[in-house]
Order: sequence, then structure tokens, then C-alpha cells
Amino acid sequence: MPASRWLIPAPDLDAAGALAAALRISSPAAKVLVRRGLADPAAARRFLNPSLEDLLDPLLMLGMRPAIERLRRAIQAGEKILIYGDYDVDGTTSVVLLTKAVQLAGGAAGYHVPHRLKEGYGMRPEVVEAAAAQGVTLMISVDTGIRAAEVVARASELGIDTIVTDHHLPDSALPPAVAVLNPNQRDCPYPEKNLCGAAVAFKLAQGLLATLGWTDGKLRRVTESFLKMVAIATVADVVPLTGENRVMVKHGLAGLGNVRNVGLRALLDVAGFTGGTVPSARQVAFQIAPRLNAAGRMDTAKTVIELFLSSDPARARELAQQLHDQNAERRQVEAEVRELCEKLPVAEATAALVYYGENWHRGVLGIVASRLVERFHRPVFVLGRNSEDGMAQGSGRSIPAFHLLDALESMSGLFVKFGGHTHAAGLTMEVARVEEFRERFNAFAAARLRPEDFLPCLDIDAVLELREINDQTVEGVFALAPFGHGNQPPLFAAMGVDVAAPPVIMKEKHLRVTVRQNGRTLVLKAWNFAERAAEFAPGARIDVAFQLEEDAYSASRGYPGWAAMLRDVRPAGPAAG
Repeated sequence: MPASRWLIPAPDLDAAGALAAALRISSPAAKVLVRRGLADPAAARRFLNPSLEDLLDPLLMLGMRPAIERLRRAIQAGEKILIYGDYDVDGTTSVVLLTKAVQLAGGAAGYHVPHRLKEGYGMRPEVVEAAAAQGVTLMISVDTGIRAAEVVARASELGIDTIVTDHHLPDSALPPAVAVLNPNQRDCPYPEKNLCGAAVAFKLAQGLLATLGWTDGKLRRVTESFLKMVAIATVADVVPLTGENRVMVKHGLAGLGNVRNVGLRALLDVAGFTGGTVPSARQVAFQIAPRLNAAGRMDTAKTVIELFLSSDPARARELAQQLHDQNAERRQVEAEVRELCEKLPVAEATAALVYYGENWHRGVLGIVASRLVERFHRPVFVLGRNSEDGMAQGSGRSIPAFHLLDALESMSGLFVKFGGHTHAAGLTMEVARVEEFRERFNAFAAARLRPEDFLPCLDIDAVLELREINDQTVEGVFALAPFGHGNQPPLFAAMGVDVAAPPVIMKEKHLRVTVRQNGRTLVLKAWNFAERAAEFAPGARIDVAFQLEEDAYSASRGYPGWAAMLRDVRPAGPAAG
């Protein structure tokens, strides 16, 4: 377990006290809000209670008006529409959202999602040519297309208009579409720049449905229904859960307690959420999204779309079970590739890592890269050979201090194709150039990263006394959810606590640690801390960093429904008391 830097803020107790009094919330919750720039009571109140009225007007997005007009014209004329998506959760839910929206507006749309292993990422001209042969005259890309200028130009040559909806970072030149919807394109005034692809597709659907003359009540009901999918995609795509994203995820997750879509209901059931149980954002990320992603990783993502568009409960249960089984297979394959990577030595001077395997399943490379970043805290690419064309293909993930797409753009001549975000990207290249890529990628990172960038950081939200932690204050902390990227679960520190008893070892890997401070005790669950048991000698004075999490197992047994989860420990400093 690598050493971590603790970043402890200077407390603003006056501001936290004033906020706690103004909003009648617990002191720990107020300290977190102040730390995160929400000391103003009005701003904090909006954060705690996001309203559907806080959703932004779709027409603020550059290109939205011509996109709606072209889509309405196609629906009214009965044109053939193709929705072209990606194979991950974000892409497949985008396809479902727009397919449903077109149906509600009186039209019909077909769809295409690429096969990850046979077609790879992105839009392909042969798909457009086949669509033209079938009479398609309008194509809408979702979660893809912003770097597909050649494919969009080919569609135009064949008489197909294209609306691009995407959130990935654009090239300097946009594709020649009739409308491009992407809040990250130049001169787009849309305030929320961190939407996922499904959220951009939702804004188009929102704008389209607003033109149908529905009552406010019906429009609100359909909006709330769509937000269930948007919430899952937003969490799965790891975009910040702030601003408009927070509004969509807060309301979308709440809606998962009452699900009418038989496919979504079957998925929740197979993931363990029965009887109206509402999953948290964390549970969406670790129990729902992996099952949806498994389809595209192991076979075809069309299974996900069929699941959500199905009206047959029996067929939906069958498809949900298929996703469950594919996820189990994915976990096994992922573990095998990760083990092979972890066996390779990593020199301390290495700034960035590139792994390559001839026979590695390309469906798991992105998630393996994520796990390796967690372990080594360096930018990582994991590549495998595509048996279809002999090319090396794969995915990269990064640490906070390193811009992955900038690195790729600095050596763009190495690649047949590449794209992505600041901290996640994909590429295709000739196998013969993998070693050159490894050297140049490492050199680029070494020139830009400092030694401290390779250390995980613990960004402490607030220092607490153990006496501040009780059921009421914990409930106040949970009110800051949904938690995820951009709104992490609050991280607290207790300084100068005493180890009250020998640590209890659980399942050979984990610990249960009891600490005491001024007569108050706190039990901490410490996952994967067994190898550090010696740091918890009874009577030792330590600093602990911990998070408060919901604990359904404890609640089901009649105990408090929360637990303190240890994140790090260090010897207490001389000023800890």
C-alpha cells in the first residue's frame, strides 16, 4: 500500500458554525460544505436540495435549435433515422434515450453500436454506406462522432444528414454535420461543460419533447423517467457529480425506487436491488454499471439496448441474467490480465507505463488500466493485439496531475486512431511501434510530472473530534450525496487518537480497529489493512483518515446503518493532542 500525502485544510470554524446554524445541519456536514466552496447558505441549500427546475434550458447549447428542427422534420416526414452509439454504458443508454424520445414524438429509429472486438471504437464509413443503402436520411451520433469528420462527410455524400451529440474533446475542426451538440466545442455558451454523452442526448430529447405541446405535468413525468438512465450513465462515465450533473443524478437515483421499465427492473433485481431498494451512486458504479459494460466488453452491447427496449418481462430477465454471467466472465479475464501486468517489475524512475500482450482480451484493457493506476499511481496504457487487423489496440487511464489526451496529441503520428479525455483515452497503432510509444509516453510524462505527483493524495475535508460523530451528524454527511467523481465521499481525520484494543483480523485481509479519544471510542473497518496490523498496537497514538459509509448489513441486524471506513493511518505528530 503506497504512502500517501495528507492535505489538511486550515479550518474556518466561524464559517462552518454560521452555515450549520443557518441550515440547521450538523457541524461535520457544514465543515465539508465550507471546505468545498459552499459557505454561502443559499448555494449550500441549492446543493443539498437540487430541483428539476435547476435543469438548464437545452436551447443554451450551441447547435440545439437546428438539431431539434432537423429531427422534427425527419419524424414528421417519416424519414428513416439511424442512431449511432458507443458500446459502453454511456453510449448504450444514449441510444435508448433517443430511441424512446423519437418514439414519443411519433417517429421510429434504428440503431447501431459497434462490436468492440470486430469494429473497435468510433464511427465507420461502411456502417454509413449500409445505412444509405437501406434508405436512412438522418443519422444521430450519441457519445461518439466529434472526431469522425471523414465518416460524417461520407454520410453527406450519400445523402444522409448527421446530428452529432458527444461530450468528448473535439478536434480543431468539427465534423461537417447539420448540427453539433457538444458543450466542449468552441463558442458553446452552455454553462455545464462536464455532461456525459447520455446527458447530451438527453438535452436533445428534452428540447424535442418540449415542442410537442405536452402539459407541464406530462413533460415532468417523462423527464423524471429519462433521468433514471441519465443517472446511471453519468455515474458510470465518471464525470463530476456537480452542477447540472448533480441535479440529474440526485433525481435519477431517487427514481430507481419505482421502476416501470421491465428491462431496468430485471437488471436491478439481478444486481440485488429488490423490493424498491434504491441504489446509491457507489452501488451504481460497482454493481450496475459493470453488468452493463460487460456486454460490450465480452460480446455485443446490443444486449443492453434490447434489455431496456424490451416489453417482455421474461425476455428481460433472460437478458439481465446474461449480463450478470458476462460480468462474472469479465471479472475472471480481467484478473488474469491484471496478474500478468503486475508481475512485471516497475522501476521507481519510470514515469508512465505501457503494457502489451498478444492474446489479451481487448474488452477488459480499460478496466485493467484503471486498476494499475490505482496500484502504481502512474499513467498507464494497456494494449492488446487485434487478431482481425493485427493492430495494437487498447485503453489508457491517468493520475490527476497528467493530461492523457495532451500526451497522445504530442505524438499523434504514432497512431492510426486515438481519442478520449483528460484522464481516459483509447488508441489504435501498429504493433511494431508499441516500444517507441512506450519510450515516448514515458519521456513525455517524466518531463512533466514531479516526484510528489506519484504519491496518492488524501485530501482531508475536515478534522473531527470523535465526540462529533453520532447518528445525527452521520445523517447530515449522507445528505451531501450522491457521491462520486467531483463530489467524493467526505474524508475526515481524527488526530492523536489512542488504539484502544488489539486489532481484530477479519478474513485474513481486513482489520477492525477501535480507537479512543477523550473517553469516546470509534470502531473503524480497515479493508486490506492486515499487513499493517503492527501499526495498531494497543496504546499507540495515531492519526486516522476515514470515511463514513452506509452499512446495510449492520442496519439489517438492528445496529446503526453506518460504518467508519479507515483510509489511512500514520503516527500522531507532537501537536496531535
